[in-house]
Amino acid sequence: MDSPKPEINIDIVILGGGIAGLWLLNYLRKHSYSVLLFEANQLGSAQTIASQGMIHGGIKYALSGMLTGASEAIADMPHHWRSCLAGNGDVDLTQANILSESFYLWSNGSVGANMKTFFASKATRGRVDLVSRANYPPVFQHESFKGSLYQLQDIVLDVPSVVQSLFLNYADCIYKFDWHNSHFEQANGGKVVGMVATDGQASYRVNAQAMVFTAGQGNEAVLKRLDIKQPHMQRRPLKQVIVKHTNQYKLYAHCMGNSMDASPRLTISSHPNGDDMVWYLGGDLATNGVHLSDEQLIAKAQQELDTLFPWLDFNSAQWATYAIDRAEPKQRLLLKPDKAFVQLAKGHDNLLVAWPTKLTLAPNLAIETLTLLQKQHIVPKYANSTLNMIKPAIAATVWSSATDRKAGLQNSAISQPNNAC
Repeated sequence: MDSPKPEINIDIVILGGGIAGLWLLNYLRKHSYSVLLFEANQLGSAQTIASQGMIHGGIKYALSGMLTGASEAIADMPHHWRSCLAGNGDVDLTQANILSESFYLWSNGSVGANMKTFFASKATRGRVDLVSRANYPPVFQHESFKGSLYQLQDIVLDVPSVVQSLFLNYADCIYKFDWHNSHFEQANGGKVVGMVATDGQASYRVNAQAMVFTAGQGNEAVLKRLDIKQPHMQRRPLKQVIVKHTNQYKLYAHCMGNSMDASPRLTISSHPNGDDMVWYLGGDLATNGVHLSDEQLIAKAQQELDTLFPWLDFNSAQWATYAIDRAEPKQRLLLKPDKAFVQLAKGHDNLLVAWPTKLTLAPNLAIETLTLLQKQHIVPKYANSTLNMIKPAIAATVWSSATDRKAGLQNSAISQPNNAC
């Protein structure tokens, strides 16, 4: 017979310790809610740690020369994040590291007249600025570069430091749990009223006013366990390329494709890695490369870099790929959602399911979640509790375990972690 478990009353339980759950935890604590967050793996594992760290204002979604719903939904996000980084926002990010205060947009050739007019219009004023050659970043100062360069208001963050900052603010609320040996507590009619959480040693019965699922693709497994049919989830796969090289150029930029493309041909973020530099490649390369083998995608990336940077030497570079699914609320034709998503699970008045859809929109998700909680009359009631359970570690960067495909080492495709929650 099981021994009685300590019983805890709490306002909110959050399942999932990626950027969505961690930001929401910090935001709700600021608004006087008692909160416990449970993570089955590592904090930030899967989508969060796979992010390039860009906090952008949507111009990357307007490269066809037209502002869209996606571009306008996140126009204010860089300002929101900057306030938090400065200690003046609704979440404290003062311990997070900024990799770059600027993000660039470049064309390998001349920019069409329609794009020049668009970038100079009132619609993009303050969001896009033409860069004079004298102010080019070092990598573009070579005489071979004949393209056009613009500076965006976007910033780039060191994602592990963001995760750590959000964790340290409320570490007493965050615990690792054994997903397979924990279970939900349900009242008559199936309403979730709490859960029994265990880390394999200690176990607690946690009674909650509400639960919020922010487990990314893990939401699917949680909803299945509870036999909840809606909301539905979709996966949009990416296959990014990791390039470790000795060119000591830091670059944070989107390369424009042809004038009809509404997304970047290539997106590059830079990450120091010991004596080497890592370029992490996304954009259309990663989106369109999901069906290619590792060798084919790496060959395509090599060709892209040789074409775009003929003055740089990548002959001794090490190459790897990283496959990841973007978990999102299901859209018609599997399109990319424009906004963060939070919704009550069908048949439940205290169970919320959320996906931020992108790193940038984590603040928006938290705001929308609080609004929905208040609409359901779920307000702060209980004091916060601490548990005698272990803490989850912070996920390592995706390139820290990357291997050298060129040298013929072990398979360079890094499998995404099993992120049930």
